[in-house]
Amino acid sequence: MQVIGAGFGRTGTASLKAALEHLGLRPCYHMLEIFDHPEMAGQWLDIAEGRSADWDAVFDGYQATVDWPGASYWRELADHYPEAKILLNVRDPQRWYRSMEATIFKQARTRETLAGRAGYAVLCRMSGDFAAFTRMTREVVVERVFGGDITDKAHVLKVFKDHTDAVRASFPPDRVLVYDVMQGWEPLCAFLGLPVPAAPFPRLNDSESFVRDARRRIARMVLRR
Repeated sequence: MQVIGAGFGRTGTASLKAALEHLGLRPCYHMLEIFDHPEMAGQWLDIAEGRSADWDAVFDGYQATVDWPGASYWRELADHYPEAKILLNVRDPQRWYRSMEATIFKQARTRETLAGRAGYAVLCRMSGDFAAFTRMTREVVVERVFGGDITDKAHVLKVFKDHTDAVRASFPPDRVLVYDVMQGWEPLCAFLGLPVPAAPFPRLNDSESFVRDARRRIARMVLRR
């Protein structure tokens, strides 16, 4: 493990995953990996529910991690991989909140409606993988990160700010980079000691794409055999 992404989801993590992989840090772990390998959800449930925290097994073969669920355990990962650099990907808080509202929070609240609960119950009965994934995201993100409250904007923004402050204060300047993907290649490559690519910096997974692709990924997970 060479890079630990401590920043929250919806801060350009899909673009950052693609960028790190382009730089040779491949594969890079991201929540998207679990859609392709749904058995990974069980590993995170074991961690969230206190049964085990075998980080080497979770990240076997990976050189970097960004986004949740890894970002929920940035302290533990930084301790376990003391040579890894910490990448704190950030975004304007108001823009980040609007993106969360349009994507992750919207999905989470849908599950709590009467129709949503019925629909998710059917999907969970159809797929144990989907049931584990749904439970895992609730435990690892909604509960662990936001204390179960994703409806209070002031609270959510405070969590975002406090998280940013905590990560920045926890490491010496040579180990952590506070980084906005809009800055492109230069600060990222300087921090990692890698040459700047000629290719454009990746721009992936805007809110519209997230909603469209989430339906496809869920369907693939539920129908997986």
